[in-house]
Parts: sequence; structure tokens; C-alpha cells
Amino acid sequence: MSLATPISVQKLQRALHAKAKGSSSFRFYALYDKVYRGDVLGFAYQCCQANGGAAGVDNQSLEDIEAYGVERWLEELAHELKSRTYRPLPVRRVYIPKPDGGGQRPLGVPAIRDRVAQTAAVLVLEPIFEADLQPEQYAYRIDQSALDAVQRVHELINTGHGEIVEADLSSYFDTIPHAELLKSVARRVVDGAMLHLIKMWLEAAVEETDERGNKRRSTRNRDEGRGTPQGSPISPLISNLYMRRFVLGWKKLGHEQRLRARIVNYADDCAPRTH
Repeated sequence: MSLATPISVQKLQRALHAKAKGSSSFRFYALYDKVYRGDVLGFAYQCCQANGGAAGVDNQSLEDIEAYGVERWLEELAHELKSRTYRPLPVRRVYIPKPDGGGQRPLGVPAIRDRVAQTAAVLVLEPIFEADLQPEQYAYRIDQSALDAVQRVHELINTGHGEIVEADLSSYFDTIPHAELLKSVARRVVDGAMLHLIKMWLEAAVEETDERGNKRRSTRNRDEGRGTPQGSPISPLISNLYMRRFVLGWKKLGHEQRLRARIVNYADDCAPRTH
């Protein structure tokens, strides 16, 4: 069951999208205060609640929050964000089998407080960046799906594109460079507090438990300046934003015309079609 976005949040998103769509060079200066708005943060919690999911490193579950009092819990999170004392907890790493049986995929499980804060940020940022994402990009977008990408492939095949080259970027989420990614964000967002918030999420430590039950933490993301955990609510949006650089480069550098090829992109998969 899909959640109905509150009217006040819809109005905010429409205004942000219209501004971004109306001017490709407009930069947003005041966004951070929208993240801890009561309606935005409340709807973000509802989204996380609907998605369910396990607790993070703090072992706090949705049931714990319900018992504590959702309104009080959200007020405390809003206060942390507003006072700039908010700091994300380490991300709990688990491994899930890949669908094709080819090993395991690392999945990040942020604490619920961090999932709610990230979802609130996505509610604010997504309407802006949706105006900039390319039509070749199908993943993690409103009213787009993997089926739409497949249908586009069929359209290209039926219009004379006879060769298909499939590309899967290895460890895409783990290798996205922070500096270049934040430049992509800053092309639209010059709100320093919002940029700092995203940077904290990118640099959050990762905690995992070995076979003996021992916990160990890694600060690789911060130390190496790359990577965003799969499973974090903010990751799909920023991974799409970074992939936009490739799609734009493909076209602006003339590869599309020179090779008579079209790209269909879904997450970290690309399938150029050529005549």
C-alpha cells in the first residue's frame, strides 16, 4: 500500500521542482530547515515505518519508538537537526545473496533515526534533482521502473538498433567518489548545512559482526573519500545524480552520434544499443 503524501509536503515539492525545472542554473540556498519541518519529518517516519526493516547499531526498533512515543521521538530528532547537534550512527552491514547466485551483496542498515532523517532529506532534494536527471535514467525515479527500461530497449530494437552491449559497473555504490559527488550536489545546492549533512552520511562508519559475534568498525568511506552504503535511503538519489555525469558525458562528447548508440541506464547497469 502506497502512502499518500501530505498536501503541505506536496506543495513544497511542487514549488522546488518548478523552480529547478524553470531554471537549470538556479541554486538553492535554504533547504536544510525544510528537512526538520514537522510535516516532512513526520511523513519521512511514515515512509520508513511502511518499509519496515531491521534495527541499526543502536538496536532501536520501530516497536521501541512506538512504545516511547513517536511524536516525542520526532521532536527530539527535529531538535538535533535544528540545533546542528545531529550526528549519524555507524551503519550496520549485513550481507544478502545476489539474485544470480554469484556471491553476496553488502547491504547497509542505518539506525531508524538516520533512515528517517535521510528520507526527509530525499523528500526535499528529489524534486530538485528530478528536474535534472536524464530520460535515459530509469532507476529509483517516480513513475519509472525496470519494466520501463525494458520497454525502451524493445523500442530501440524495433527501430533498427541491432547490437546490444550490457555493462554492469563493478562495486558502483562502494566506489562513488565523495568530492565529485558533492560537486554534483553543489551544482544545485549551496546550502552549507545540507551539504554537510550529506557528507556526514557518506562518511559514516560501517559496523559488522563476524562469525564469532565480534563487532568491528570501518571508516573506509571517510578515509578513502568514496562509497555510499546500499540500503541507505539517500543512496539511490545520489547514485542517480552521479550516474547523470556519465550519461551527459556520453552525449556531450559525441559518442551517441559517433557510434549511433543509445543508452538505457538502470542503477549501475547500462545497455548501449547500436545500429
